[in-house]
Amino acid sequence: MKVLVTGTEGYLGSLLAPILLQQGHQVLAVDTGFYKVGWLYNGSELSAQTLNKDIRHITLEDLQGVDAVVHMAELSNDPTGQLLPDITYEINHKGSVRLAKLAKEAGVRRFVYMSSCSVYGVADGEVTEASPVNPQTIYAICKTLVERDVQAIADDGFSPTFMRNATAFGASPRMRFDIVLNNLSGLAWTTKEIKMTSDGTPWRPLVHGLDICKAIVCALEAPRDIVHNQIFNVGDTAFNYQVRDIAEIVAEVFEGCQLSFGDNGSDNRSYRVSFEKINQMLPGFKCEWDARCGAKQLFDVFAQIDMSAETFQFRGFTRLKQLEYLIRTQQIDTDFFWTRNPASYGK
Repeated sequence: MKVLVTGTEGYLGSLLAPILLQQGHQVLAVDTGFYKVGWLYNGSELSAQTLNKDIRHITLEDLQGVDAVVHMAELSNDPTGQLLPDITYEINHKGSVRLAKLAKEAGVRRFVYMSSCSVYGVADGEVTEASPVNPQTIYAICKTLVERDVQAIADDGFSPTFMRNATAFGASPRMRFDIVLNNLSGLAWTTKEIKMTSDGTPWRPLVHGLDICKAIVCALEAPRDIVHNQIFNVGDTAFNYQVRDIAEIVAEVFEGCQLSFGDNGSDNRSYRVSFEKINQMLPGFKCEWDARCGAKQLFDVFAQIDMSAETFQFRGFTRLKQLEYLIRTQQIDTDFFWTRNPASYGK
């Protein structure tokens, strides 16, 4: 299968592309390169042919001969989405829907979209794919809009699948330290202290990046009738944690780490998610990593690379810091397009 994957130089994409190649798929990678600088350790020996391209510039010609698209290249996480909300809508909503429509026009038969459990926002009890969404941020709102608009264009020749991922964690060559378990692990390693500003009572489901990749592979290879126009929460029901539980697990794995909690925080998002559908319906899928395994993996990686505080705090590993840097240095404009190549200055 020829698979076009967007966002292959990101946190999840740098894990997914080598896995697809190992599975025997042909991979065409697309990435605009915002996070190239964030390289924590050497990854797989396999790498995919990459188009240095913004998703808003992908053409019909780029999609010729492609059997499936896996789309994960959007402005990622809530703080980044709030940076320039109008551009978030342009990229995450309009850009993603445009890509799906182009894929359909080009004859691409499968379209796997990386959505998020953040669409549930604030919820009482355990939510399923049939529960009402309640997005609290621009990032989450855009996810719901893409799901709505791409579901509407599904037909016999075009099968979208929507993967509502739990909050990701775990090691990646293109590391992110702006997601909860990874961030707490980095603090535990570099400062030996985790000071929570909240009481840690909100609920979050977690899923390892490699388990997300497994879900994507399973969706690509599953019979069409199982995944056609379906939404899947990606994770395991047993891996719903309160934030304080995550902090306690990290503090236990990183021995000698001091842990403290604050009062109720300003973030009201809290949701527990059922993952029964994906575990029952999607052939071959089952999570292998819980929070403790992920924290241990990060401990081992940090020890191997002798990770410093400077590395942990480096802008390339935090989405908002890196984008603010690129804007401040005028390497990208306010529409998030690259400006002149610095090597051409002075000509």
